Amino acid sequence: AILARVLQFCVLRLYRGCCWRSATMARQALTAGLFLLQAASGDAFTAGRGAAAACLKVRTAQASATTAPADAEYTGSHGTSLSLALGGLAGVAGAMASAAGRRAQRKAARASSTVACRANPVATCETSAGTFKVELYLDKMPLTASNFIDLAKTGFYNGVHFHRVIPNFMCQFGCPYAKDPRSPRSGTGGPNDGEFEVLDGSGQKAKRSNGGNIKDEFTEKLGNEPGTLSMANTGRPNSGGSQFFINVNNNSFLNWFDRSTPSSHPVFGRVIEGYDLIEKISQVATDQNDAPRDPVKMLQITVEGV
Repeated sequence: AILARVLQFCVLRLYRGCCWRSATMARQALTAGLFLLQAASGDAFTAGRGAAAACLKVRTAQASATTAPADAEYTGSHGTSLSLALGGLAGVAGAMASAAGRRAQRKAARASSTVACRANPVATCETSAGTFKVELYLDKMPLTASNFIDLAKTGFYNGVHFHRVIPNFMCQFGCPYAKDPRSPRSGTGGPNDGEFEVLDGSGQKAKRSNGGNIKDEFTEKLGNEPGTLSMANTGRPNSGGSQFFINVNNNSFLNWFDRSTPSSHPVFGRVIEGYDLIEKISQVATDQNDAPRDPVKMLQITVEGV
């Protein structure tokens, strides 16, 4: 608001400077315009003081011009005064454009940080063996977390069993064929092709294709540490869909940014309550396919905070 008042003042003095042929007033208006441009570029405090001082000098120039005879000529040419005036006007216009650009940048930055400024969603997973809760990294892994949230909200995971558990390694879940705990196809399925909304505030849609798979989200270096949720895949690029596993060990060799092995599994959440239950599930007796002999079923998953 202060800069707007200074701007108005400068434009008025530019006009009068041209009318009265006052080179001094035109120069001071140019100086004020340049100070405004400096304010738009970021040094608002210094620029504010400079602009105020410049405007004070403009007022002094105005007073001098007012007491002079109406037909008095300034020292120098009329063209010089007009050039200075136009230069001042250009400086002020530049300040306005720069300030508008900075406002647009700040607005865009606020929009892009909407997700980062709020708490991540929490999924409550109720199983036949107990309940655990998971924080979903929507702020860091919006695509993968949104995929999970969409599947959970549509009931995709309800009635599915953990189909592969290995002590000191991980518990794997999410294959639709595992609704039958003895199905030989467990671990090979995924959701139908389609699309879902990426819940990062952008309103964009993401696709599941080639067997319900999404694009690999290799953006954040989040390690496969105990309690983290990580996407399962076939080893080929973009082959993750609905299946994921929960680490019960520090499996750094599964990190996408670890080059010691070709395995690349992006982490998109972590267990925040009930991790002891996950460890318990990983240690149950299993058959030759690492499936629990006593099936562990997911009753339902509810997601809050989206």
